[in-house]
Amino acid sequence: MQIRDLPYTDPGMPDARSGPHFLRWLGRNQLDGQLKSLAWGLLHFGSIAVIPYLVGFAVQAVVDRSGGRLGIAGAVMALCGIAIALGDTMLHRTAVTNWITAAARVQQLLARKTAQLGSALTRRVAAGEVVAVSTGDVEKIGWFVEAISRFTAAALTVVFVCVGVVIYQPALGVLVAVGVPVLALAVLPLLPRATRRADHQREKAGRATELASDTVAGLRVLRGIGGEELFLDRYRRASQEVRTAAVRSARMWAAISAVQVLLPGLLLIVVVWHGVNLAREGRITVGELVTVYSAVTMLTYPLRHFEEIAMAYSFSRPSAKRAARVLALQRTTHAGDGTHDVTRTVPTGDLYDPATGLLAPSGRLTAVVCGDPDEAGRLAERLGGHAAFDDAEELPSVLLGGVPLDEAPLATARTAVLVQDKDPVLLSGTLRGLLDVPASGAVSADEALEAAQCADVLDALAQASVGEAPLDAHVTERGRSLSGGQRQRLALARSLIADPEVLVLDEPTSAVDSHTEARIADGVKGLRKGRTTVVLTSSPLLLDRAERVVLLHEGEVAAVGVHRELVHSDPRYRAVVTRETDEEQASVKLTHTEIDIEETA
Repeated sequence: MQIRDLPYTDPGMPDARSGPHFLRWLGRNQLDGQLKSLAWGLLHFGSIAVIPYLVGFAVQAVVDRSGGRLGIAGAVMALCGIAIALGDTMLHRTAVTNWITAAARVQQLLARKTAQLGSALTRRVAAGEVVAVSTGDVEKIGWFVEAISRFTAAALTVVFVCVGVVIYQPALGVLVAVGVPVLALAVLPLLPRATRRADHQREKAGRATELASDTVAGLRVLRGIGGEELFLDRYRRASQEVRTAAVRSARMWAAISAVQVLLPGLLLIVVVWHGVNLAREGRITVGELVTVYSAVTMLTYPLRHFEEIAMAYSFSRPSAKRAARVLALQRTTHAGDGTHDVTRTVPTGDLYDPATGLLAPSGRLTAVVCGDPDEAGRLAERLGGHAAFDDAEELPSVLLGGVPLDEAPLATARTAVLVQDKDPVLLSGTLRGLLDVPASGAVSADEALEAAQCADVLDALAQASVGEAPLDAHVTERGRSLSGGQRQRLALARSLIADPEVLVLDEPTSAVDSHTEARIADGVKGLRKGRTTVVLTSSPLLLDRAERVVLLHEGEVAAVGVHRELVHSDPRYRAVVTRETDEEQASVKLTHTEIDIEETA
């Protein structure tokens, strides 16, 4: 896989049992790139490893006054220089390719999982953590994947040099062969503490990211209640905690780096001292001493990769753990009992929720009144086949035409039912791109925009983008340049264009004025005629346009009818729709009692 071939056609099915399992799976799937990087790494490090022998050979040739051998040494050193440059260039290229392709694979896996789980994802994992995993964590995971091949090449080079020195000059080679493993393993006692500090730093950074994400998302509300300073102070404290944790972690890695510099220096001193004594005794030549000295000096370069792989693993392990935790989440399904033939054909018919008893007849506009907004949100998710994880073992699946939605293939369920939640997201780009969604083709963009009363939104976008058609106007990230009502209406238009078999709208007009709301209600009713539509709302204007109104009380259907009947006959319905207080309800109840007594008298 090359960078130009991204994205992957299929990123594969990850082993998400744990962080280490996920890293091993990722390494296996990058095997081709790893082998290429290993080959270039061996060429690079191997060429460097030959240089000490050539230097010693050249020094001895000078001592022996042999011009021929000196020329041979110079020619071979020139070839080694070319090989070092070529190997280093291609090693860097393949390593970066491994890094980027591994990070891209993880990002694709996370994006696919997010699309599969939908809003259920944030019920199990905080939104800030998802952001941290999909941004900073993927880079650390990619770093470890690409560092493996370079570390392997460096380790093989160290073994090669140690064996070569022992064969070349046993008197000094044994000292080097014993000292180098000690150097490589000397940092192991420091790694657990460094890893714990790195984990602590990542945890604090993830918390700060989550806090920043939540603050930005609610900035408009914070400004309205004057809470900016409170959350700013919270973020300052979280940022300082991250800084403190980063400094403590950096100190440990600085100590490890110091050990990696100090111990090779001590080994070099011991080798030189012992080698000089051997040379005085005539047991080794000057060229052999220079060769061993150069070999030990050269070993400090590949030994640095031992520190890097330890650091890369320490930073990537918690990142891989978080990524595996997200990727391990599964779409909740209920085991079928064999009574339904679930196919890839989009089901049609009545929408029925066995958990609440809610029935939305096919082709009709059904309004659902629920006193608890959170319960309404959970119901909307369940109607779309997005069963909440907490309820997965207790609540049966919603049925569409008798077909359980959470047993249907994901693509089929998403095609059949579209859910627009309370806070729909608008991605940045042109309005034309925003409205370019999978659709039946029966509803045009103009019809949807008119039904959602978006004329003023188009005017505002046209004024902001002088000289461009309204549909080519630019929508900022999350539609921040628009008001809440404008964003809500654009999202409604997008849902209407999709024209799904079943459209579920959760408070679609909560941010618009009553006049606009009335026109939207008429537009939605007209455009969705003959299509199943469920609106979760307590707005009298929407309820009055509904063909069927259902009251949910304590998680069950309590009343069914039309708005004008229920508002007079059911006090619970009236309390939710008219926002009556307890005193007002008691007063109305008392008045009705007095009327009944007078009629009886």
